[in-house]
Amino acid sequence: MKVGVITFPGSNCDDDCIFALEKNAECEVETLWHKDTPSLGELDLIVLPGGFSYGDYLRTGAMAAVSPIMDSVKEYADKGGLVLGICNGFQILCESGLLPGALVRNQNQGFVCKDIELEITHSNPWTSPLSAGALLCLPIAHGEGRYVVDPEKYEELDRKGQIIFRYKEDINGSYQRIAGITNERMNVCGMMPHPERASDLRSRDGMKIWNAVRKMVGGKK
Repeated sequence: MKVGVITFPGSNCDDDCIFALEKNAECEVETLWHKDTPSLGELDLIVLPGGFSYGDYLRTGAMAAVSPIMDSVKEYADKGGLVLGICNGFQILCESGLLPGALVRNQNQGFVCKDIELEITHSNPWTSPLSAGALLCLPIAHGEGRYVVDPEKYEELDRKGQIIFRYKEDINGSYQRIAGITNERMNVCGMMPHPERASDLRSRDGMKIWNAVRKMVGGKK
């Protein structure tokens, strides 16, 4: 599997993603720079990693969302390419319009960093073969991870099976404890927890995400 990992100014989890993908998931990784506008068609997955892109000025993820490489990411996603945004990457996907809703300041106004239990809400290609109700243990580290969406859109997301992760307990005030969603085509996924930080240490539950992606890629070829 060939994966592209994007680095924005302020990314700090790009190396973690590269290490997890190369060493644990045994992927071929191509590093991508925010100012580039490459053709991404040969890649099986694009990862937008966590961090503080552009220092989180203006709004978290807002400046990265209009960086040159995002035009290539949007084109790649429009053609059905797989895109995963982790933490700040999730924020960027929402700001760019690739995912609905927004990520705002945690309800308690503080930064939260700890291992949490994550419940799979709907059976989905991003979590296959795990079923709804299964639990993962993954770390989180964010100050602006509270997912917000209007009730009508929430009902649509839930009905279409696009809500794939919920915090087992209320962590940051996210609407209905949402921790991760997909777009309607289910080729774009955003999640606040960090699977790359649980791929060789801690719970290793992050490998369940990478293995699900491998299965998706295999099914498309």
